[in-house]
Amino acid sequence: MALEWEQIIVDSSDPIALGRWWAEALGWVVVDESEEIIEIRPEPDRMPGLLFVPVPEGKTSKNRLHPDFRPDDQEAEVARLLSLGARRADTVQNEQHWVTLLDPEGNEFCVLGERKS
Repeated sequence: MALEWEQIIVDSSDPIALGRWWAEALGWVVVDESEEIIEIRPEPDRMPGLLFVPVPEGKTSKNRLHPDFRPDDQEAEVARLLSLGARRADTVQNEQHWVTLLDPEGNEFCVLGERKS
């Protein structure tokens, strides 16, 4: 039996706005959109993607799953994401090699520093 990773579902209070934010942040494309859902992928035929769906309740605690990204230039990427509307998380990050940010709905993600050899 083989499994193909199709997508990750992201619960959201405003799926369209959050999906568009992530599409811009990642440089991905919208492959499906209705009044309530939006799906984005790296390219139209490339998976996995992210599917943003509405939920009535808001986020109440730390996510149990979050993405990590490793850019070429951590400082520049953090600045770019902050300019798009991300916020810094209220976590102590002394001597850590990553920066924890929050998307517009408060979902955590990390921007990693240079890979250690």
